[in-house]
Amino acid sequence: MLKKVLIGVGILAVVLVGLLAYLNNRNRTLSPPGSAEASNQELSVSVNYSRPSVRDRLIFGPEEEDALQPYGIYWRLGANEATEITFSTDVLFGGKMVPKGTYTLYAVPGSKSFVIGVNSSLDRWGYSEPDYDQDVAKISVPVEKAGPTEQFTIDLVNSGNGINMLILWSEVKLTIPIVAQ
Repeated sequence: MLKKVLIGVGILAVVLVGLLAYLNNRNRTLSPPGSAEASNQELSVSVNYSRPSVRDRLIFGPEEEDALQPYGIYWRLGANEATEITFSTDVLFGGKMVPKGTYTLYAVPGSKSFVIGVNSSLDRWGYSEPDYDQDVAKISVPVEKAGPTEQFTIDLVNSGNGINMLILWSEVKLTIPIVAQ
């Protein structure tokens, strides 16, 4: 009798592990990993994030219009794990001082501007909101209209003596200047 129970528990464990592996791979397939790196003089910046796609959905908009990411609601700035950014030196991130190091990024979208938060809590799943007491900086970034971008993209582009971080998805473009201090 004990042998049958152990075999049943073993089979159940194998099925659960297989199901979890499938679901994790499915999430990675729908929102594959992305990264961007740039250097300009003594400043180096790198970003690691996941790249969801529009797939015929309303991405940003009012909650009553069933937007995937409603205005005024926390967004992990990507998918899966929290988006991480690393600065090689102290920087002005959109005009706010941020010490060198690695941080997570999040956003609160709006129709005219997004709030972008830089938070010191690391190694967390991005779905849940961060501890806002660990915010290092919070900036407001105006929304620029852009041509449609199917897959969420973060790009780092040299600009003068700094680097611009470009965030593009759907018909939204955000530009955040990063300058070494």
